[in-house]
Amino acid sequence: MPGVERDRERLIELAHLIQERNRVEAAMAAHIGRPAHSGHIGEFIASLVFDIELEQSATNKGSDGFFRSGPLADESVNIKFYPRHGGLLDINQDGIPDWFLVLGGPWTPAITSRGSSSPWVIEHVFLFRSTELLAHLKERGVKIGVATSIIRRQWDAAEVYPREANDALPLEEAQRDMLGLFSGLSG
Repeated sequence: MPGVERDRERLIELAHLIQERNRVEAAMAAHIGRPAHSGHIGEFIASLVFDIELEQSATNKGSDGFFRSGPLADESVNIKFYPRHGGLLDINQDGIPDWFLVLGGPWTPAITSRGSSSPWVIEHVFLFRSTELLAHLKERGVKIGVATSIIRRQWDAAEVYPREANDALPLEEAQRDMLGLFSGLSG
């Protein structure tokens, strides 16, 4: 059967690609000290770029760590990495940090993902003060939890990279350079 042979060849190629990915993920996990999930990778990147002391446990409720220095020193932060950024934010109401720091890839419309890829890139960084964000969401009657819908105007106002719309966390050139290492990595 010609279709069966073609399917087998496609599966063999996929198996080889998965083996390669597993090797790369093992190397990344050894580098960051946690499994190579996008969330852990985002936390690792943010900890170095923004001088954040990460919690010892990756399952700490509400907060991933604390800013060690700068204008937000000693304030708690929940870090998110959304390679496909669609305007949603996961918020755990059982543990609200002082800040939400979101590393985001390109804006993607809420349409099918069929035929697309999801490269791990950072094109935008957003910073939300939790109290202000939650007050605005409650005022709008937005359901808060997993996949909380944040309007584009709020994202724009929270942006600290590449645009500096939010002055709560001004970036130094070295920080911009470090974030730039993760933009345009789609190849």
